Amino acid sequence: MKKVKILIIDDTVMYRKVLTEVLSQLPEVELLGTANNGKIGLEKIQQLKPDVVTLDFEMPVMDGIQTLKELKKIGSDVAVVMVSAHTSQGAAVTMEALELGAYDFIAKPDGGSLSENKNALLKQLKPVIQSVNTRRILSRVGKKKPAPAVPVKKPLPPAKPAVQPKINLRPGRLELVAIGISTGGPNALAEVIPNLPATLRVPVVIVQHMPPVFTAALADSLDKKSKVSVKEAEHGELIKPGWVYIAPGGKQTRLVKQTGGTAVELTNDPPENHCRPAADYLFRSISKIYDNRVLGVIMTGMGSDGVLGLKLMKRRGAPVIAQDEKTCVVYGMPMEAFKAGVTDMVLPLQQIAPQIIKMVN
Repeated sequence: MKKVKILIIDDTVMYRKVLTEVLSQLPEVELLGTANNGKIGLEKIQQLKPDVVTLDFEMPVMDGIQTLKELKKIGSDVAVVMVSAHTSQGAAVTMEALELGAYDFIAKPDGGSLSENKNALLKQLKPVIQSVNTRRILSRVGKKKPAPAVPVKKPLPPAKPAVQPKINLRPGRLELVAIGISTGGPNALAEVIPNLPATLRVPVVIVQHMPPVFTAALADSLDKKSKVSVKEAEHGELIKPGWVYIAPGGKQTRLVKQTGGTAVELTNDPPENHCRPAADYLFRSISKIYDNRVLGVIMTGMGSDGVLGLKLMKRRGAPVIAQDEKTCVVYGMPMEAFKAGVTDMVLPLQQIAPQIIKMVN
């Protein structure tokens, strides 16, 4: 199997060294080299043709955002992984980078020993590299020419009709939309949430796999683009129609019934599916409160988080939408939900917001 070719672009000698050491631990990786600013990085990208670039934000000559803009101009398909500072400013710039086409991001560890920081980087980088590798393999398979048709003497039997997923036609009157999403999520959500009307009759709750600080930046970015109000969920607040709540990074989020409505409860419960927040954790709480009066939506992302929670929702009659393979950055979470038989319809990204509106109304 061909290795994933990686180029490191970072102006800090220490971080170039650390990332080199971390990436060398992954047997599927071939490190092509390093560059200390975006201008040199662009030259090396065109010369060496890497599959992945790790890109720092703050660099002399040409910074990370400028580099992304230049990559967009030349139509490069390299997967750019931003290396982000764990600060509010770093998170805001990360959102801008994702909008400009960055594949994903990792957060620089903000404490601990050198050994602990290396392990933290490895833990973040490994799944990103795996998802890029999977995408690369699928892309290569898709480009292969189909085998020539073999002539047959006997007539073929009539083709069986395509099996369509069963659509739950009898949900209760919907009172909530619950979304689980991961890799590729910020851009996918920027396609869905701004297309929801301010008069949306129900609240929307979202688990997007992100670390602390970054979920607040995502909520702020979406709020500026949307007619609905978007915020990071807070402990104890009652959810309201026409509002979108994003589960904060580093916390598990569930909904609980209280006098006067349904409230957000944030906990320090352990990660599930290596995630905190986890979609399964949120969906499990929702299934107990909303029965069949919730619409589940599972979107782009790696792994299977959300499937177990959707199974509980489905048992109670809740309808479920999954994003289709073609429009996913990583077709993991929706694929696992489809394989588990819990999806009622599979839709391209552009059709998800109109379908939510239709079903809610």
